[in-house]
Amino acid sequence: MSDTPTPSGNGGQGAPDSADAPRFLVLAQYLKDLSFENPRAPAAFQNVQSPKMDVNVDVSARGIGADQYEVELSVSAKAKHENEAVFIVEATYAGAFEIKNMPREQLEGVMLVECPRLLFPFMRQIISDATKNGNFPPLMLEPIDFMSIFLANKQREQQTGSGFDGSVTTGRTGEPV
Repeated sequence: MSDTPTPSGNGGQGAPDSADAPRFLVLAQYLKDLSFENPRAPAAFQNVQSPKMDVNVDVSARGIGADQYEVELSVSAKAKHENEAVFIVEATYAGAFEIKNMPREQLEGVMLVECPRLLFPFMRQIISDATKNGNFPPLMLEPIDFMSIFLANKQREQQTGSGFDGSVTTGRTGEPV
């Protein structure tokens, strides 16, 4: 027997649970929209050369209930060869999150950094599978540093005097297929 008591409510791990402690839960993850276009098929598969890629990523967040938020991660990728579309893939993957007892200044960062960070691997697989199923090499999105984007947008907000509108956008171009 031990004479050392263990904190209750958390299996002996760290400090006891508190009703006021910040809480972050993933309630659901889901595909909201997926579109793949191959406008030049079957000619697109003849004399194929490495197309120029334009990839845009958008993150948006909105409240859906008390302490519940939906965060959407949207990706649009367009492959072009000689100014003609080879393929276009667009997808929106989202998650419903419960975020409790979080100060507003931290809530914004959680919604625009941590939530998309959790959603990104699933979106990456969806985009890869869609391009592969379209008979193209899988488009593997490069990892995205959501924190750097968030900080850059915060700095831009401070310079322009605009406030948090619940969304952040970044554009990435020139990624090879």
